[in-house]
Amino acid sequence: MSKVHTAEPREVEALLEKLTREAKEGGYQINPDSEQTRELVEGLVVNQKRYGYLACPCRLASGKRDQDLDIICPCDYRDPDLVEYGACYCNLYVYERTPDMKPGPVPERRPLQEQKGTKGQAGDPTDRNLPIWLCKVCGYLCARENPPAKCPICKVGKERFRIFMG
Repeated sequence: MSKVHTAEPREVEALLEKLTREAKEGGYQINPDSEQTRELVEGLVVNQKRYGYLACPCRLASGKRDQDLDIICPCDYRDPDLVEYGACYCNLYVYERTPDMKPGPVPERRPLQEQKGTKGQAGDPTDRNLPIWLCKVCGYLCARENPPAKCPICKVGKERFRIFMG
């Protein structure tokens, strides 16, 4: 019989404080809906106990870290979702909405083969031929489709990024 994993309120509160602090430092915010946010953080705590890593509570994890790298919170899809929809897939992280953001649910960006765990290194950016973006102010590098809305290091806007040529 498999062990049932639960999250103690103090564990949820500690992780919520950590995620809130990290989100603020990175120019993000945690969803202000405290009930929904606590449920999501509780799911993260349970997944940490179950798998040994913070697998997104809204996605099916394989239990194999190397196959789930892309869905370890904060997942690889958080920033593109925030830029386009104002929230990540599970709605843990949010931006203030702007007129050009699409309201409503956030569609799944995770490729089907990664959802099924049929790909080896799901979180390897080189598998997706992503451009590497360079913050011209502080030198921060990231591999993704578009630059972050805000540099997580120096907090400048996306207009201060350029594609890194190496």
